[in-house]
Amino acid sequence: MPVYLDHAATTPMLPAARDAYVAALDVVGNPSSIHSQGQNAKRMLEEAREQVAASLGCDPIEVVFTSGGTESVNLAIKGLYWARQDSDAAAVARRRILVPRGEHHATVDTVEWLERYEGAIIEWVPIDHLGRISLAALADAIAGHNDIALVTLLWANNEVGTVQPVSEVVALATAAGIPVHVDAVSAYRHLPIDFATSGIAALSVSAHKIGGPLGIGALVLGRTATVVPLIHGGGQQRQVRSGTQDAPAAIAFGVAAAHPSPSLLALRDRVIDGVLAAVPAAVLRGDPVDRVDNNAHFTFPGCEGDSLLFLLDAAGVSVSTGSACQAGIPEASHVLLGMGLGEDEARGALRITVGHTTTEADVDAFLDALPAAYERALRAGLSDRVVGGGAATDARAGAGA
Repeated sequence: MPVYLDHAATTPMLPAARDAYVAALDVVGNPSSIHSQGQNAKRMLEEAREQVAASLGCDPIEVVFTSGGTESVNLAIKGLYWARQDSDAAAVARRRILVPRGEHHATVDTVEWLERYEGAIIEWVPIDHLGRISLAALADAIAGHNDIALVTLLWANNEVGTVQPVSEVVALATAAGIPVHVDAVSAYRHLPIDFATSGIAALSVSAHKIGGPLGIGALVLGRTATVVPLIHGGGQQRQVRSGTQDAPAAIAFGVAAAHPSPSLLALRDRVIDGVLAAVPAAVLRGDPVDRVDNNAHFTFPGCEGDSLLFLLDAAGVSVSTGSACQAGIPEASHVLLGMGLGEDEARGALRITVGHTTTEADVDAFLDALPAAYERALRAGLSDRVVGGGAATDARAGAGA
């Protein structure tokens, strides 16, 4: 039986959410229609919105359903940026966006698009060796400046799991009149979120990370926050997002949002302790204490994370790396580089994330497979060769050595 330890990428649908989704597919009616069947679909949709809102400590009207976390991040960052330009047309141009290093690519690619096509100025705020934003550097970036459009940051780093000091960031930004967007996709249901008391302007979440379906997420948008929409054509949700709403997906999302979240700390700590015992050279990355309860992230010196991933996959264990392999060229994680690691060290990353289907036997299987995989990956070593299989090709060589 394959072992799945990549729940931060996506986690299996909860049975209750799947059942609700399938049942809702038989419900006929566009939620925007005024006949009885349409209004029945709308009722079910709004009940789901209430469930999602309750899980986030916000009002239902503040929940804007999107196609997922990436759209939610795009809508928040672009929408807030454009709105700040409109509101200050007669005053100073607010074109600076403050972004910590080590953000998810949904944020990185979005702000770089704004820089390229909309004249935004991106100021990258440093992070420390644990992956946490420097509050002193953020305060310096804010002090004396009135040209800042917004601050955006992860609540919990998606690679190394470090929890960010969101309340302190919001306090610094709010004092200067700057809206804050928080990407809470990795934090949702792993950390308590109370949007109403947070002072956050906009917050992004995704359903498939918590046992809901793929293809739906939400942007929580404060009542006083203003964004320019990305999608036009009906204004179904507060004139912020247009398009026929996916009631079945929203209903399943609501069920997942209302489902009790099990504590994953014991399983996560078993992974951390087991890895350090099985491979003493491994280094735990991210904050050892203040991290989300499902994340264990390591670097393994002298080998490619991609090699480890391939070898573990061959042993029936699915995990993730902190790197991307494009065109056969191994690339180090920008998160780890931002934390101060050298490129060779950063390329040895492996992320293991547990979830609601993880068992003690799954952890045992991973820990049993890890030592041999590490030894073979060490023999493969670090590769700078441009080959079709990238690091995985060297892992195959090491596996047969």
